[in-house]
Amino acid sequence: MMIDKTFAGKICVVTGAASGIGRAVAQRLHQAGAVLALCDIDAQGLTETRAMLGEPVSNRVMTDCLDLADATAIAAYADHVAQTLGPADYVFNIAGLARVGTFDTTPLSSFETVMNVNFYGVVRMSKAFLGQLKQTRGGLVNVSSIFGIIGYPGQAHYCASKFAVRGFSETLAQELDGTGVSVSCVHPGGVATNIARNAQIDAMPAHGKSKDVMDADFDKVAITSADKAADIILTGTAKRKRRIIVGGDAKMIQLISRLFPQSYARILRRLNPDSYEVL
Repeated sequence: MMIDKTFAGKICVVTGAASGIGRAVAQRLHQAGAVLALCDIDAQGLTETRAMLGEPVSNRVMTDCLDLADATAIAAYADHVAQTLGPADYVFNIAGLARVGTFDTTPLSSFETVMNVNFYGVVRMSKAFLGQLKQTRGGLVNVSSIFGIIGYPGQAHYCASKFAVRGFSETLAQELDGTGVSVSCVHPGGVATNIARNAQIDAMPAHGKSKDVMDADFDKVAITSADKAADIILTGTAKRKRRIIVGGDAKMIQLISRLFPQSYARILRRLNPDSYEVL
C-alpha cells in the first residue's frame, strides 16, 4: 500500500495523539512501520495510546506530554525529537480544542485560548520543525476543519482558528516550493471523536438544547470514523496533496460553499436543520 511504502522507517511527529484522529493516525503509522514521536497534553490518554500500539514498541515509539500553548516547550521538544530519534520526516499537527458560545457572549480569554492552541500551536510546531523537514525533504500536515472553509454560528473562535490554519498552510506551501517539503492542510467534516463532547461551554446557544442533546446530535452527523479519517489523511499526505478533505459531508459542504458563497449557510440549514444547530 502507498501508506506503508511512504511511512515505513520514517520519523513521524503526531500532536493530539492521546485520542481521536491523532490516536488513529498514530496507530496507522505504527502499522506502516514508522518511528513515532507522540505528544499530547493528556498524559493518561497518551499512555493509553502507547498501550494500544502493542509490543514491541521500545525504541520505535516516544511519548511526551506537551502543551501547545507553551512556545518554549515546543522549541525544546523539537530538539528532543532530533536528538533522540533523528530529524523528523513528517509532522502531523492534529491537536485542537473547541468551545461553544456566540462571539458577543464569549469572553476574550476564551477566544485567545482557542487561537493559542489551534492556530499558534500549529505555527509554533511548524517553526520548530521546519529545519528538520527541510533536511529530510519531508511533509508538514496541519489539521484545519470544514469550519476552516465555512463559518458556523456559536463557533467564531474555532472557525477563526481553523481559517487561520488554512491561510497559514496554503501560504507556507507556496513559500516552500522547491525545497522538497510538502505542506498539506486537512479539512475533516463530522468525525466520530470526542472533540465536541469535550468542548467547553462559554454560553449556551439560542436554540436551547442541553449539552447532552448537542452531543447526541453531533454523534448522529459524525459519519466518518477516526480510523477512516486517518487513512484519508495519510493517503493524501503520501500523495503530497495540499488540500485533504475528509468525509462525504465535508466534500458536500465545500462544494455548496463554493457554488453559493453568499447563501451557503441558509442552504445548509435548510438541508439539515438539526445538524446545523449541533453547536
